[in-house]
Amino acid sequence: MNAFRYDGSTEGMFSAIDHILRNEFDPAAVSLARQGLSLFDEGVFLPTDTARASTLLRRFSAAFPENAREVMYCVFSEKEGLETALLHYMHMVSLHGSGIGAYLTHPVVHDVHVLARKVAREAHRLKGLLRFSMLADGSYLARMEPDFNIIQPLSSFFTRRLRTQDWFICDVRRGLVSRWDGKRLEYGTLESFRTPELAEEERDVRRCWKTFFDTIAIPERKNDRLQKSFMPMKYWKYLVEKE
Repeated sequence: MNAFRYDGSTEGMFSAIDHILRNEFDPAAVSLARQGLSLFDEGVFLPTDTARASTLLRRFSAAFPENAREVMYCVFSEKEGLETALLHYMHMVSLHGSGIGAYLTHPVVHDVHVLARKVAREAHRLKGLLRFSMLADGSYLARMEPDFNIIQPLSSFFTRRLRTQDWFICDVRRGLVSRWDGKRLEYGTLESFRTPELAEEERDVRRCWKTFFDTIAIPERKNDRLQKSFMPMKYWKYLVEKE
């Protein structure tokens, strides 16, 4: 099996995949991994070509939108050693197109599909569980600590959901922040964005929300196990009603 290495960046991975798909006779017989620190790493190093990576993603997304979404969800998973599986998956999709659904028992297709579903499930869940708090300047801030690096799909969703409001989404675990100013979405680190303190009225809103949450609860129908299945405890840290 031919082996290739890349610099570890997302752009580097996709530009390497594009190189392999275009130049290797049998991409299914090729492995891809990030370059390690060892001088004895086997494989040919492929330098990053950002334009090549962008072209591949644009072309693949246009031809196979659902499969491209699965690929990106796998990238957001940050799972180690996934590069070869994504290479083989994209190769199979390119060969079979919409017929890839007939190969769900194939190890590569199965693994990509299962992992993508896990990431998509968490992103969907946090669309409902993310809590935005008003800041002193009128903007809003939501904090989270997800299992996967899903700040991009969540931010894309909220640019449509909260289009007219200024907001920040902060992934505390990874130190990442997205900011929407009503016109433009940008990403950075915790150090690159400074957010104001909570607005004074936000404290009143929180008290009202907690009171509402407690009031509508029906003691006779309390089901902690069911609640935790829909609202896992790992997300409670940033839920106002659970403070």
